[in-house]
Amino acid sequence: MIDFSNASYLKLRTVPTENYHGAVQSLLLPDERIEAAYQSIRDGLVFTDRRIIAINVQGVTGKKKDFTSLPYSRIQAFSVETAGVIDLDSELELWFSGLGRVKLEFTRDSDVGHLCRLIAAHTLK
Repeated sequence: MIDFSNASYLKLRTVPTENYHGAVQSLLLPDERIEAAYQSIRDGLVFTDRRIIAINVQGVTGKKKDFTSLPYSRIQAFSVETAGVIDLDSELELWFSGLGRVKLEFTRDSDVGHLCRLIAAHTLK
């Protein structure tokens, strides 16, 4: 599970959504679709049209995985910090009701503006 008390995640880079179809397919609703996917060294993050799924790969072999579902309906606020000249990573902070703050860090080449629009489309209805 994501260490929510630490409120951070390893730096994530954009990967093709196909990379996670097999891993999360059994968790998705019949009409739910993956819209974006990100990966750190072993762990991953999938944005669907209904929620964010955090994938924590465990153990030496990596066969054991923990999936955490974070529904957009529980997001109360979010903040985006883009990459700069010296600070090369981007950050997305999400505040969930009943959970608190989750901070996600992305590599410089990640389009956090796309994530901001994606989250806004699902939370500002």
